[in-house]
Amino acid sequence: MSSRTPFSRWLSSFIPAPVTVRWPERWRSCLGALLGIAFTGGSMHVLFGGGADFPLLVAPMGASAVLLFGVPASPLAQPWSIIGGNLVSATVGVTCAMLVGDPVLAAALGVSISICGMFLLRCVHPPSGAVALTAVLGGPAIHRLGFGFVLTPIFVESCALLAAALAYHAATGHRYPHTVPHDRAKDAKAAQSAQPAGITPDTPGITPGFTRADLEAVVRRQSEWLDVDLDDLEKLMRETQLQAFARGFGELTAADIMSRRVQSVTRDTAIARAFAVLREHNVKALPVTEADGRLAGIVTRANLAASFGERGAGSGASRLASLFGLTGGGRDDGSGPAVGSVMTSHVVSVGAKAPLTELVPLFAHHGHHHIPVVDATERVVGMITQVDLISGLYRHSAGLERKVA
Repeated sequence: MSSRTPFSRWLSSFIPAPVTVRWPERWRSCLGALLGIAFTGGSMHVLFGGGADFPLLVAPMGASAVLLFGVPASPLAQPWSIIGGNLVSATVGVTCAMLVGDPVLAAALGVSISICGMFLLRCVHPPSGAVALTAVLGGPAIHRLGFGFVLTPIFVESCALLAAALAYHAATGHRYPHTVPHDRAKDAKAAQSAQPAGITPDTPGITPGFTRADLEAVVRRQSEWLDVDLDDLEKLMRETQLQAFARGFGELTAADIMSRRVQSVTRDTAIARAFAVLREHNVKALPVTEADGRLAGIVTRANLAASFGERGAGSGASRLASLFGLTGGGRDDGSGPAVGSVMTSHVVSVGAKAPLTELVPLFAHHGHHHIPVVDATERVVGMITQVDLISGLYRHSAGLERKVA
């Protein structure tokens, strides 16, 4: 039994949860804030010069930078949040400063009414509360601006900081604004197909599914606003469901489900020869290896067809085969363009010991259809397709059902 008092337990609740963000992402956020604030201040200096009768940087922009660069996935950090929130709060703050003589009362009203306005306009942005305070307590220089404070500096600085965030996130490969294209019918079909035949909610280790409507109903029952986008929350929950689903298959690894008799080609293999191998073995993709057997890339029927301007299956394949004399008993002499000129170099691969928990998301969420399996020296030892994955899951689930029976 714990010897801690209720008061000490209460105090311990103040301890923050561990930060799960990786260090590279932390440093990326810090550099982004540095560049964002520098760009905002520099833009104001260029536009209005050092002799402007208003501050070239207002303090709330520092708080906005924390959101835009530190937690860009938050609904509070999206473009309309910063622009709309700051404009609403600046307008309310200036109005309260003009109409209410007591600065403390004016500040309290300004922040309160600003929050109400941001909720109504769906642009809640915490730093905007400081914008309202700045309009009330900023001193004579701010008060002289009147409603001009809304445009300059607030609107101009907000736009500059937002432009810096958009450019920085795009340059560093980070998704911002944080919107998730949502196709409800497609998602429902994907969720259903993610559970192989023979698997039921009663199968050991398998978690029952949920729908978007379930998620929305639960969120509506919450007594406070959750600082998370509903699409992001759904994505996390579905990935968690897949993780739990995969965990139910214990130690099943890539080596257990991969195809071991893999046909491969080298960089220097002629495209015509690669196409012939695809047709001969009735496969849709081939690993491309270096001379020493290490994985160099992957080539698919689509790569080969596209290299000659072909589109679509069937007709494109037959025309390409005809081009190289591979129909009607024709033979390939190994001449022509090489596979290395059309292969996909950035190919995702997994180790033979990779657990199922790593494989399922690659197929379910990242759109991969063929994943090479490599050994410790990066040499190809197998290939996993969607059919291999589903077949392996089905065989293992059938074994679970027999054990339960």
